[in-house]
Amino acid sequence: MNDDAREIPRLQQELLDTDPAGIVANHAYGLFELAALYLSTTPPRLDDATLAIDSLAGLMAAVEERLGERSSDLKEGLRQLQLAYIQVAQLDQTDD
Repeated sequence: MNDDAREIPRLQQELLDTDPAGIVANHAYGLFELAALYLSTTPPRLDDATLAIDSLAGLMAAVEERLGERSSDLKEGLRQLQLAYIQVAQLDQTDD
């Protein structure tokens, strides 16, 4: 067995020992960062940002109450993204 194959069980156990709410929250933060990146490009990638924002919103709707203290930061981040989307979309329309 090579070193990589021996490492897999250790990594699996590490994952099992981690709080699942933390893992889900980290993925939610990843969606936040992805949406922000799409909004910040020139020109903004609004369709891609919409997918990331809607995914974050759906995730939050499904598990918000189970994320504990992380929930309020993620909800606020989602609100900020939604507002930023509106502002960027309006600016993008005036540039046409």
